[in-house]
Amino acid sequence: MNNNWMRRQRMLGYVFVGPSMIGVLLFFLIPAAYSFGLMFTDYKFMNPKVGFVGFDNIDRLLNDSLFYLSLRNTLIFLLAVPVSIVLGFVAAVILNQRLYLKKLLRGLYFMPYITSGVAVAFVWMLMFQPKQGPINGLLRSIGIDNPPGWLSTTTSSMYAIDIIWVWFMLGYNMIIYLAALQEVSPELMEAAKIDGAKKGQVLRKIIWPLVSPTTFLLLITGLIMTIKTFGIIQAITQGGPGNSTTILSLYVYQNAFRYYDMGYASTLSWALFAIILVITLLQWIGQKKWVHY
Repeated sequence: MNNNWMRRQRMLGYVFVGPSMIGVLLFFLIPAAYSFGLMFTDYKFMNPKVGFVGFDNIDRLLNDSLFYLSLRNTLIFLLAVPVSIVLGFVAAVILNQRLYLKKLLRGLYFMPYITSGVAVAFVWMLMFQPKQGPINGLLRSIGIDNPPGWLSTTTSSMYAIDIIWVWFMLGYNMIIYLAALQEVSPELMEAAKIDGAKKGQVLRKIIWPLVSPTTFLLLITGLIMTIKTFGIIQAITQGGPGNSTTILSLYVYQNAFRYYDMGYASTLSWALFAIILVITLLQWIGQKKWVHY
């Protein structure tokens, strides 16, 4: 009887898991294997002639100056992740207090995350307009005669993208931290105050370590999401000016759907996968030293 019941439960589990597994197989594993095969070919979209080129695409990647530039830009782009996490934590701590209209403020902070990427791009293009934009207008009003060109110059464009991404991710990080702060014991903080701990000490010594698992979650998902993102950059700068905002994911997209060079795009995508894998492994190893469960 128990064996029959266990068998039925196992079959029921397969029924529920089956559709997800089929989706993973059809839309991830098979395309990934196909992409890996394309890496060793010179396949061009809509070109019936496909030739085996061995490791030529890998050699091309290792000698591609634009690949190294996009890698550098990607690393600069990733700087936005820890900044948005820290600011999200600070905002969550503030909005977790008894504040007037705090629910409205939480909604306003979270709104950018659910806003259309095209709308975000359009607004920030106006904000960063060098001559008539409100940001440079504010900088001139406080005495800065030559404010940055932001998105219009190769030296500041990537940092302008970072500012946009910090603004975009801050609300999401804040909401996740607010959920984590609800699990922090009020008795523990009260005991610390009775022992003479100041607010800054309670924040650094008690609250921050207690929400470290949440920080780790936001860090690992934020880095993976950021390294794969290219939609906002494509909408704002299309990788310019002078490829100064071309990141790896955008470079993959350009080779695949602008130049239709599927073989080289597959090589770039597997390089991107390797970078994500290394970053994730380093985080899993490093989290043992600072994450407190």
